[in-house]
Amino acid sequence: MKRIVVLVSGNGSNLQAIIDACKHKKINGTVAAVFSNKTDAFGLERARETEIPAHALTASQFADRAAFDRELMLEIDAYAPDLVVLAGYMRILSPEFVGHYAGRLINIHPSLLPKYPGLNTHRQVLENGDEVHGTSVHFVTDELDGGPVILQATVPVFEGDDEEDITARVQTQEHAIYPLVVSWFIDGRLEMRDNSAWLDGTQLPPQGYAADE
Repeated sequence: MKRIVVLVSGNGSNLQAIIDACKHKKINGTVAAVFSNKTDAFGLERARETEIPAHALTASQFADRAAFDRELMLEIDAYAPDLVVLAGYMRILSPEFVGHYAGRLINIHPSLLPKYPGLNTHRQVLENGDEVHGTSVHFVTDELDGGPVILQATVPVFEGDDEEDITARVQTQEHAIYPLVVSWFIDGRLEMRDNSAWLDGTQLPPQGYAADE
């Protein structure tokens, strides 16, 4: 059984979607452990409720980012993961961490990358009057939110929307596409090669699978 380790900083709704997909055999793997940089992250509670080992490491315990990430890598590696999934993990990762898990580290970002890397994506969409928004699953590289895109989902932005409306709409799509991408990887269909995402032996375009050509 392939093993998945998930990193969260908050509510963990994408973690829940992945746990549920494993339970219903939509992912042929198991969540081996959940880690957070926040002791009060609800994602840890979600893990405990399903008897998944849950761990918190906080920045105040360590001298610097490198020391934090070294300990995190040691603790993650104790679970021998095939895939490490960032699900709302809000810490910048060191190059050492990213390099250690290169090709088996994925993230979900609430924008249609390369648009709006970083924070406050929903606010930027509203401020810029965008009519379309969305979410992207991508491999993680040293470039912030810049690794090769695997799959995107779009949502409409309506007049009168606020950040809450858009967040809910985007999260609905995230809960559908993130478990799907995890299943592709676990089934051996997905890999990162030459800084590109490949699915079933075919290089995906810059916007990921099923992009409009």
